[in-house]
Amino acid sequence: MSEMNASPDQERVRQLMMAEVDQEISGEERDELHSALEEDPGLRDELETFQRLKEVTDTMSPLKPPGETWDGYWEDVYRRLERGVSWILISLGAIVLGTWSVWTVVRGLIADTSIPGFIRWSIMALLAGFVILFVSVIRERLFMGKSDPYKDVVR
Repeated sequence: MSEMNASPDQERVRQLMMAEVDQEISGEERDELHSALEEDPGLRDELETFQRLKEVTDTMSPLKPPGETWDGYWEDVYRRLERGVSWILISLGAIVLGTWSVWTVVRGLIADTSIPGFIRWSIMALLAGFVILFVSVIRERLFMGKSDPYKDVVR
């Protein structure tokens, strides 16, 4: 019998069956369930299946991994955390140092008052963008070079 095509009465009987399995059924509901089970023996088999399933799941316990597994897990967590923080600091340092270097090199150009201010700031923004993009591409190449699963695939 499909749940999609269940009538309201069949849905009610299934709710009562679940209440019976979970031991949350009242006396009046139990009488209603027993009369429905007498009318349809297939429902009795279904209830017995649910009760066996409940017994099995009640006696189950999750497997506990050995202590070495947890040690390895926490080592991996710490390693990933450390590396993530390291890459953030390296990226920030490279961006700041690169921007400062570019600023120092083109300071004469920027300090030239014959060039309008917005052009000078645009040049600085452009150079800072290049530094950030450069650091980003280098970092991506380092990561992808080690973990790219398709690097040896030839079309």
